[in-house]
Amino acid sequence: MTNLSSEPWFRDPALRRVLDLLNADGGEARVAGGAVRNSLMGIPVADIDIATTLEPQDVVERAAAAGIKAVPTGIDHGTVTLVLDGKGFEVTTLRRDIATDGRRATVAFGKDWQTDAERRDLTINALYADAQGEVIDLVGGLADVETRTVRFIGNAEERIAEDYLRILRFFRFFAHYGNGRPDADGLRACARARSKLATLSAERIWSELKKLLSARDPGRALLWMRQSGVLSEILPETEKWGIDAIPGLVACEQALGWRPEPMLRLAAIVPKDAERLGALSLRLRLSRAEARFLDHFARAPKPAETVKDAVFDRDLYRYGTEGIIAVLKLELASARTRAEDDSGAMARTARLSALLKRAEAFVKPQFPLSGADVLAAGVEPGPRVGKVLRTIENEWVAANFTADRAKLIARIKDLGGQ
Repeated sequence: MTNLSSEPWFRDPALRRVLDLLNADGGEARVAGGAVRNSLMGIPVADIDIATTLEPQDVVERAAAAGIKAVPTGIDHGTVTLVLDGKGFEVTTLRRDIATDGRRATVAFGKDWQTDAERRDLTINALYADAQGEVIDLVGGLADVETRTVRFIGNAEERIAEDYLRILRFFRFFAHYGNGRPDADGLRACARARSKLATLSAERIWSELKKLLSARDPGRALLWMRQSGVLSEILPETEKWGIDAIPGLVACEQALGWRPEPMLRLAAIVPKDAERLGALSLRLRLSRAEARFLDHFARAPKPAETVKDAVFDRDLYRYGTEGIIAVLKLELASARTRAEDDSGAMARTARLSALLKRAEAFVKPQFPLSGADVLAAGVEPGPRVGKVLRTIENEWVAANFTADRAKLIARIKDLGGQ
């Protein structure tokens, strides 16, 4: 049998104390899901979830008696978070589905491990490890871990009908853990049910898509999402533009040591159009920072490799660094892809790399004047104050930020009477 007792995370004193607490006096608890899966795949373990036969109130009472903090994070659905030594352990009572509608399930608590396993989504997510570290596989997950096969438990269409978000989870887990081609039954079931994604909240869709785009290489998953029609269902903007830029971007990330950025990868597969990306941000309910990123990306100019540093600095001042850096990274990835067969692309790669370095180091100069200076120089309050200020700022930028405060104030007086 497969045993995880030698794993450092499994020997953690806080986890051992929680397992001992929940396994005493007739209770049974096992580590469930991701920690077991990741450990078997040689992937770092972050969160540790625990499944138990104890009902939530029993978990809370045992924790209180042991001096362990219990947070009722999802107590109505059977989940209590136990906090010990600064670490949180989600403890969830075994469950069975009474009714599902594709968006949420009505559950009842139970004590049957087989039933609990079979209500989960994917075989690799339904593995348990008992208090001795023995891995318990009730749905064939161990074999799928070995082959890195992402497969629904039982009938794929039935699993998806229980929660249509599982369509996106199928591709997300394939992006992170899959190998080869996606499971054929799962892929067909996702394609057939793709229209049901419209019944889900934008927040749930974006959360899954963002996690998928965070994978080391989401390219194959995005390819199969496009092939099955799922990608255009949730991101119609990609239908025309496709995902052809992703392989080059991922290769560039890995070659240059860039951290994978889901927002940059999103920018790579959508049109560089402020209006359309604004609509996308609203539809998927992106955060303010995420929406701002897409807007800055859409409005940022594409720097030519012949651009002079002084002119480039003026663009950085006017448009900000965020959008221009995103554009440069995508242009650099594209140029690197073509560089093997195109000497011009090699030269472009070198210049784009220099521009990217300059943009990342750029510190925006502080314009020395404010509206108060314009008023103090005798310009009457009103729209003209802003107009004079903008004119002088544009002149200051065009002169590469060299004019000092005294010269700018003198310029106010020149413009004040015009």
